[in-house]
Amino acid sequence: MRADPLVPVRAGALYFALVFAAGFVLGAFRTLWLAPRVGDFAAVAVELPVMLAVAWLACGAVLRWVNPGQGIEARAIMGLFAFALLMIAELALALTFGVPSVAAWLADLVTAPGLLGLAGQIAFANFPLVRQRPASI
Repeated sequence: MRADPLVPVRAGALYFALVFAAGFVLGAFRTLWLAPRVGDFAAVAVELPVMLAVAWLACGAVLRWVNPGQGIEARAIMGLFAFALLMIAELALALTFGVPSVAAWLADLVTAPGLLGLAGQIAFANFPLVRQRPASI
């Protein structure tokens, strides 16, 4: 019996949803409270380790719940699909909350805080490749 090819996609969607929910809350805190006090770069630098920890834990949970497969292909699909959803959601939020265009959003990605955040998002996308599925109890 062949494995369902959509399992890694579903795993990626769940991984995205868990991390995005946490990121939405932390991002609001960072944007509305922390950044005005310490600046954008410092605020992202404070938020990033928390988000990476959340992503690491969420990745492990999804691997345990869904098991997209042990092969590199399934895990790459999970991470890439989660990353694509994350970038689409980030763009949609940016446009909703005042960024005037896609070009302006892309330009923001190449600022120091944007690059730091993007590095974290790339790490998030790679966690399924390096995170081991916990052994069954």
